[in-house]
Amino acid sequence: MLVLGIESSCDETSVSVVRDGREILSNVISSQIDIHKLYGGVVPEIASRNHVKNIIGVYEEALKEARVTIDDINAIAVTYGAGLLGALIVGVNFAKTLSFITGKPLIAVNHIEGHIAGNYLTYKQLEPPFVCLIVSGGHTALVKMEDYVTRKLIGTTLDDAIGEAFDKVARECGLNYPGGPNVQKMAQMGEAKIHFIKAPQKKNDFNFSYSGLKTAVINYLHNAKQRGEKVNISDVCASFQEEATDQVAIKAVNACLKSGLKKLVISGGVSANLCLRNKLDRLAKEKGIEVFYPELKLCTDNAAMIASAGYYNYLAKKNVVDPKELKPTSVIPL
Repeated sequence: MLVLGIESSCDETSVSVVRDGREILSNVISSQIDIHKLYGGVVPEIASRNHVKNIIGVYEEALKEARVTIDDINAIAVTYGAGLLGALIVGVNFAKTLSFITGKPLIAVNHIEGHIAGNYLTYKQLEPPFVCLIVSGGHTALVKMEDYVTRKLIGTTLDDAIGEAFDKVARECGLNYPGGPNVQKMAQMGEAKIHFIKAPQKKNDFNFSYSGLKTAVINYLHNAKQRGEKVNISDVCASFQEEATDQVAIKAVNACLKSGLKKLVISGGVSANLCLRNKLDRLAKEKGIEVFYPELKLCTDNAAMIASAGYYNYLAKKNVVDPKELKPTSVIPL
């Protein structure tokens, strides 16, 4: 079964063709990073205009790379939320039009389900049940995947998401957008010797909080500036990254132990962070837990993960929608 995936939730325009939810035939991504870097972050209106400009060319390239035509496609999957509303509208309207004129089934995909499915494309043998740690710009959460389309929320962020904290700390440190990769680069040149607010880990508490840590870093930088002290930005980044990744790594392993599951899946843009990966590998190995990470190219937003999630929703007869009725939404509860 061939599923055409469409993703436009933020600043990547992407179209992909995936076979049977596991094999990528094409995954074309048009990134806007260089454009938004000029503004220090994603500007929604600019993102929307560039999606409009790029989506037809990306669609045509994806079909060409996969060596198929739209007639060969069995179903169309599209991110309908969560994300920037103006950006989502472009992808959703394109998918609705395509479904309406071709008669292909349309599958509405939750962006977070897509990130989880990125691991199915990396590990052909991976099957639920497992615990999944979701770490991205908009989400920090732990869920139990009971099957391919059924999940149970274990814990979520009480305030800021981990990716949001990375981006805000990066901005305060004078680093370019995107913040996460640049904090990691600076951290590799520094030492984690500054103690911000490292909170004690409660074994049965699986919720997260990053507002306090983010604020502590900002206050540290502002106070140093007021005193006229020179700050080692590399040490700040290394110390922040150490404390930020501690929280998610420890709680993810504890969630596996409590649930009795020995498979831990990581998803979302922050899953590319090497400090987090190394920490999880060490902690999980000590407890006999196997850890799965998406390929680096599948950590960030892409349409292949949407096509994979769409495939499993289609098999389960979930979220197959009337193209005339589908509406994008900026917020979807986990």
